[in-house]
Amino acid sequence: MENQLIELYLLACHVYDTRSETCFQRLSNNARPEFTDQELIAIYLFGHFNDLFEKKAIHRLIDKYWRHYFPQLPAYQTFGARLNLLAQSFQTIGGYLNELLAERRTPEIDHIIDSVPVMLARGGHAYTARVARDVSNVGYCASKKMYFHGVRLHAIAQRRFGAMPLPTQIWLREGSCHDLQSVREQAIALPGSALIGDRAFPDPTFQQMLEAQRTTLYAPRKKPKGKELSKTEKYYNRLVSRLRQPIESFFQWLIDKTDIQRAGRVRSTEGLMVHCWGKLTFAAYLLVFNP
Repeated sequence: MENQLIELYLLACHVYDTRSETCFQRLSNNARPEFTDQELIAIYLFGHFNDLFEKKAIHRLIDKYWRHYFPQLPAYQTFGARLNLLAQSFQTIGGYLNELLAERRTPEIDHIIDSVPVMLARGGHAYTARVARDVSNVGYCASKKMYFHGVRLHAIAQRRFGAMPLPTQIWLREGSCHDLQSVREQAIALPGSALIGDRAFPDPTFQQMLEAQRTTLYAPRKKPKGKELSKTEKYYNRLVSRLRQPIESFFQWLIDKTDIQRAGRVRSTEGLMVHCWGKLTFAAYLLVFNP
């Protein structure tokens, strides 16, 4: 575990040294604090290696067992407040790790698209939630048949034979944003590939956009009103569902490794962004160094 902590710290230092223009910048008199952002990032990621997903639990771990590595570790209130400023830094580190992942991808392989909710509140509490309302709102999760207040994490992942798919694009939208609307507004480029989605994606305009870049869309056929699907259409839907299944495995792996779906303890927009991008950075680290 000691080596793991050192590796995480060196990763944070490398990204800050080579990409400082896109990391969090301080312009105050405290531009060089004794307890650095690099240490803060290493601690947050190290906590996830120990299956600790809440800031307080991570701070407690370091304070109790690893303080000799971090003698300037601040109190929990300061620790949490400073961590909430680092969403941009986590995005920069995630971008660096994504470049390393890109070396394993083959552009011609099929891609899968889907989304998963990140929930600040759910059920009856969704309509009274007030946290991060500038970036989140009430949406519906069809798989869980439940309303939630939060954001949607959208992902396009590349299929791999006998292995979990590799994400190629990940972005966040408010909870009420339909999957089709979200992907229309997101710049996607999958030339010469196939995109496999669910029933949300069959749309003439979207299909034309994909055809312009030589991308083929595969999605289940919807049942016509008052009619039944033919036997061929049912077999086709079953095939598409099988092809889509790996991205469900990816989302489940992501939830198991980071607990990203539960954001009930987040209390601000900044905290929500760190919750999402910090955990996605940890997941990208696992994909790169622990495939």
